[in-house]
Amino acid sequence: MTRHPRGALFATSTMTGFGIATWVTRTPAIRDELGASIEAMGLVLLGLSIGSMIGILGAGALVRRLGTRPLILLGGALPVVGMVLVALLAPAQVPAGVWAGLFLIGFGSGVAEIGLNVEAAAVERHIGRPVVPVLHACFSLGTVVGGVVGIAMTAARAPVVVHLLVGAAVMAALAAFAALNLQPMPRAAAKTDVADTADAASTSRVTTATRRSVITVQLALIAVITLAMAFAEGAASDWLPLLMTTDHDAPEAVGSLVFTGFALAMLIGRSAGTPLVTRLGRAPVVRLCAAVGGIGVLLVVVSPSPVVTAIAAAVWGLGIALGFPLAISAAGDHPTDGDRRVSVVATAGYIAFLVGPPLLGFVGEHLGLQAAMLVPLVLLVAAFLVAPAARDCRDADVRRTVPT
Repeated sequence: MTRHPRGALFATSTMTGFGIATWVTRTPAIRDELGASIEAMGLVLLGLSIGSMIGILGAGALVRRLGTRPLILLGGALPVVGMVLVALLAPAQVPAGVWAGLFLIGFGSGVAEIGLNVEAAAVERHIGRPVVPVLHACFSLGTVVGGVVGIAMTAARAPVVVHLLVGAAVMAALAAFAALNLQPMPRAAAKTDVADTADAASTSRVTTATRRSVITVQLALIAVITLAMAFAEGAASDWLPLLMTTDHDAPEAVGSLVFTGFALAMLIGRSAGTPLVTRLGRAPVVRLCAAVGGIGVLLVVVSPSPVVTAIAAAVWGLGIALGFPLAISAAGDHPTDGDRRVSVVATAGYIAFLVGPPLLGFVGEHLGLQAAMLVPLVLLVAAFLVAPAARDCRDADVRRTVPT
């Protein structure tokens, strides 16, 4: 794969992050324009979640039938259309229209995320260098840039329609670049690698039935990690700005600033964390991610002030930064079934985007958004406990988990 096709993957991921940040930084303003309560806003956000899950659940079969390219292209186009709908219909006080726009954003992002992760994991196996963490770092880069633009637009009191239409134009440019340069890795090369590895694996004394049983258990545990990390990331993306404005009475610009700090911390963690993985190994880093992220979430729950919450949000983002991409890598490094495993695990992770917004909105309506953050905290504790499942499937650690 040459530099430009790989850059197409990174551009699409950057576009997705930029779009999410553009929407999130104006969530309080859009809520005010719609006149929605926290619980009602959770229902509006459900459009994003339902769209994501429909796209994600259908993406696995589409990847196997069509390959990754159509999914990535669709994921570049639909979020742009959805952003335009939200831009035009939020000021017009049409909640159903905003829901529809978020649905398109979610559906496009959902199919793209599966396609991107499957393709990045395949490239990672092929070239033997980290690609998935870089892909997710690009998403974080997009959220940081989108967050900075959102802060500037909010501080300047720019109308929502202007801000979101500018965001849609930037997204369209990134999507166009990806469409012109996307060229997925030939599967024939991957199949050759798979065949060689399968021949070597056939000499193992581990029975096929036992190996499949262990792989299934391990895959389920990796799915727990992706769900926890995705839920924690989604909770921050959906609710941090509103938490600042409702639970701490902070100005809207402060809410956008805290979210951007969270995204910047994730960018730093994903960009600088690869050497840590090389030194310590994948599973210890996943456990460290869950522990540090959990501490950040706990501090948000008990925080008495906006300043403490801002610091805690940064710890939260830094902690969970590598969790999701490392879990995807753990699923994708299987010698014979990497693409399918990535699709399954990514789908499990993105379930968090379906149950997250309405669940946290319901809890936040009755107990406050700070208390609602106990839900992602519990999931991060679960990820901490099952972190050993993220070990490299191809090394001796897996073989030691079964009798020989």
